[in-house]
Amino acid sequence: NGTALRVSDAATRYPRFASRVNSLVNLEQQINACRTRYLQAPALVWESENLLSLTAFVAGLARGKPINVRIEGPARQYFESGRRYYQTRRGQLNLACMHCHDQNVGRKLRGDVISQGHGNGFPAYRLQWQKPGSLHRRLRNCNVGVRAQPMPYGSSTYLALELFLAWRASGLRVETPAVRP
Repeated sequence: NGTALRVSDAATRYPRFASRVNSLVNLEQQINACRTRYLQAPALVWESENLLSLTAFVAGLARGKPINVRIEGPARQYFESGRRYYQTRRGQLNLACMHCHDQNVGRKLRGDVISQGHGNGFPAYRLQWQKPGSLHRRLRNCNVGVRAQPMPYGSSTYLALELFLAWRASGLRVETPAVRP
């Protein structure tokens, strides 16, 4: 039917709407769904070395392939939610994602160069963390940086934002595993 995903390019198409659970899922959640459904193995804990390693492996299979997420149909509501979150001010510093990642790209913030906020290299090894971490960990760090309450890993808010960020990165190549400052 043309909708089946090949593992070799799965990372280019996540997050995606999964009719099986009637929700948006990202690559980490899909890996856990496969573990529990097909292997009868327990789900791996978010940010665990095992989940990050498996996610980096699967995403690494798509290294060099362009990001190509779908935002039509049931995914559209998540996309719009992610866009709103990206544009909404939050925290004590009253900043939205767009204030850094659109309006101040290339400038410095505490010695780091501000990126365009693309997630095509995650999970990534961040020098600041001294180990690999997920995009959701980075999103939590951004919230902490603007003094806003971080969401839990895998929250619907971060999933929607992840879809919006993946759409913004459409056509960019998967770089996983990447190294970031």
